[in-house]
Amino acid sequence: MRFRHRDGTVVHLAYCTNVHPTENLDGLVDQVQRFGGGVRRHLGVERLGLGLWLPAPVASRLAHHGDLDRLRTTLARNGLEVVTLNAFPYAGFHDAEVKKAVYRPDWSEPQRLAYTLDCASVLARLMPDDAARGSISTLPLGWRAWWSDDHQRRASEHLDRLADGLAKVEADTGREIRVGLEPEPGCAIETASDAVDHLDGLGADRLERIGICLDACHLASEFDDPCDAVARLAGAGLPVVKTQASAALHAGEPGDTRTREALLAYAEDRFLHQTREIVDGHVTRRDDLPEALDGDRRLPGRGPWRVHFHVPLHEHPAAPLEGTQDELHETLVTLLGGASAITDHVEVETYTWSVLPPGRRPDGEAGLITGLAGELRWVADRLEQLGMEAL
Repeated sequence: MRFRHRDGTVVHLAYCTNVHPTENLDGLVDQVQRFGGGVRRHLGVERLGLGLWLPAPVASRLAHHGDLDRLRTTLARNGLEVVTLNAFPYAGFHDAEVKKAVYRPDWSEPQRLAYTLDCASVLARLMPDDAARGSISTLPLGWRAWWSDDHQRRASEHLDRLADGLAKVEADTGREIRVGLEPEPGCAIETASDAVDHLDGLGADRLERIGICLDACHLASEFDDPCDAVARLAGAGLPVVKTQASAALHAGEPGDTRTREALLAYAEDRFLHQTREIVDGHVTRRDDLPEALDGDRRLPGRGPWRVHFHVPLHEHPAAPLEGTQDELHETLVTLLGGASAITDHVEVETYTWSVLPPGRRPDGEAGLITGLAGELRWVADRLEQLGMEAL
């Protein structure tokens, strides 16, 4: 789906395919046909954007072994286009337990660089001819607890090589690809302020190709104001190469018995759900929802909680819980409601449909297609409310 901003910028809206489990090319092609094509038909639009997630083995095969025509043909046949990739999870994103494994390899390891450059090579050859540029989101360096000065040094070297590699992709293909590090709770780059601190030494030439992917769920989870965050990034010259339209779980009274019982239904075993409590402007952090709810390090529950659990955008969690859709709307206003578009790629990223509490999960394939279409329509409606024209 495409929209025209008032400044003439074409803004692309897609949904992220990391919601679908796959670890090979056959599975990727199948999900593109069944779900990508299914969502497009459900919405009744001529063209739908996908934010593809390519597990590392698939990205390598597509980049180096000449299998790209099969994927390109499948996309075209189903009225789908790709201008952005999600290269945050490396592989195994739908294993029985993912948790902190999603942060490996990190940017101190050469495998992360190789994977990202494979993704850039693939994206440059998948993009529509009339797309201005492509974007790739990636993890924000690595997990904070094991991040050291040596990790930072090696990551800086790899980011320099990334910028050089992206320049080579552009020279070879004529297509501009930018990579956005995605601040996430618990990581070395957790907030916009962390991004400024850790990426300060990149230099203006590197910032043409490396910037930030701003995830609205992550912003809300940290109780970070979108306007302030974008202003900090702009002040440091860090471009927002992509935004992820997502919403977190909000508990206004986490000390209440009913609220705690409702939160327990979201404490699942696959993904990490970092939890934050705010009291008088001070944020207290726990790595996962079960830790916040129980044990020696449980949060006291004196102030509201935000949980890094991507909830569907078009429907609210059952009371007494809420979603941060208002904060997502504010993020979209900040990025796209002004005289100039601050970003041109918007990706709906709700990957948690299969681990929602029982009774809130989609009913089979048709239910998931309906849910994904509902999220895209929710975002599209808000873009049009901001004065953007659907193309």
